[in-house]
Amino acid sequence: MPITKGFRTLVEEAMAQVTTYSVDAVKARLDDPAVQIVDIRDVRELAAGTITGAFHAPRGMLEFWVDPASPYFKPLFADEGKEFILFCGAGWRSALAAQTLQAMGMTNVAHIDGGYTEWLKQGGPTETLEQHKAGKGSQGSKG
Repeated sequence: MPITKGFRTLVEEAMAQVTTYSVDAVKARLDDPAVQIVDIRDVRELAAGTITGAFHAPRGMLEFWVDPASPYFKPLFADEGKEFILFCGAGWRSALAAQTLQAMGMTNVAHIDGGYTEWLKQGGPTETLEQHKAGKGSQGSKG
């Protein structure tokens, strides 16, 4: 069966429906207690590091982790006072994930344009997997 709607169209539709922040906009809010950065990349991608302070919620489990009716529910996602800003490698999966969470009823969700690739390019603060586990990150460039 041929694909009638490709991934690019799905991503474009999602981008039109979700809040998208630039790297600079997110960097400016890193110390805001009302913001939770969420890394939705596969666990194997974490070897390249992550955004300092990000919570890892793999894309394959995200819907289960945010739903209180799920046996996999993570209470972090019940905090309606937080804005959950998702990111992936390039901003495609995070746009689709944010769209899905909105369809589930979440209004406090957004994503980072360009994902981790753009974050690194613009010198956003990162931490290694070891630092993440220990709760210590690097500051990267503040520019």
